[in-house]
Amino acid sequence: MLTHPQVWHAIDELAQRYGMTASGLAKKAGLDPTTFNKSKRKSADGRLRWPSTESIAKILEATGASVDLFMSLLGPGAPAHRRPLPLIGLAQAGDGGFFDDGGFPAGAGWDEIEFPAVSDPHAYALEISGDSMVPAYRDGDIVIVSPGAPVRRGDRVVAKTVGGEVLAKELKRQTAKTVELKSLNPAHPDRTIPLAELRWIARIVWSSQ
Repeated sequence: MLTHPQVWHAIDELAQRYGMTASGLAKKAGLDPTTFNKSKRKSADGRLRWPSTESIAKILEATGASVDLFMSLLGPGAPAHRRPLPLIGLAQAGDGGFFDDGGFPAGAGWDEIEFPAVSDPHAYALEISGDSMVPAYRDGDIVIVSPGAPVRRGDRVVAKTVGGEVLAKELKRQTAKTVELKSLNPAHPDRTIPLAELRWIARIVWSSQ
């Protein structure tokens, strides 16, 4: 059975995962910015107030998070469901044989990591190496990538070029001919890649930070 603190905890955690406050998350979802404020979680006479199913549906749609991910954020006492995900180092991801042409995990050589269930059956984990993505991601951080998740402007993504280069950046803009990627580290330049030179792009849905 879900509890009132668990549901509100999951909303706060979801906001934090995407670099927002609870108010910012509500605004991104098209809700009143005060929808998830602490003062809205109890009535004046102390009765517990629950978020509506509509508001939860809207924040999941706005972030692209799955119901499974939301459930994994409920905290202690929440239903636990974990499954192994393929894991590879980002530095190795550019080598041939680890992905098919659609960006889905393929072939041998993958390790595994246990993770709360992700709705995308093709989701996989990448281990960050080096400092090229500091401060967003640091050496040793794990990111979960969902090839099946929709990619929107402002999302953090992993992209692979036809030449085998693998990049972790933020989607700045996509046109009919190019993809513009914003560097996560100010010391590294942004990139504009012609679509003809892009093999695939996939959304980062979680990080271990």
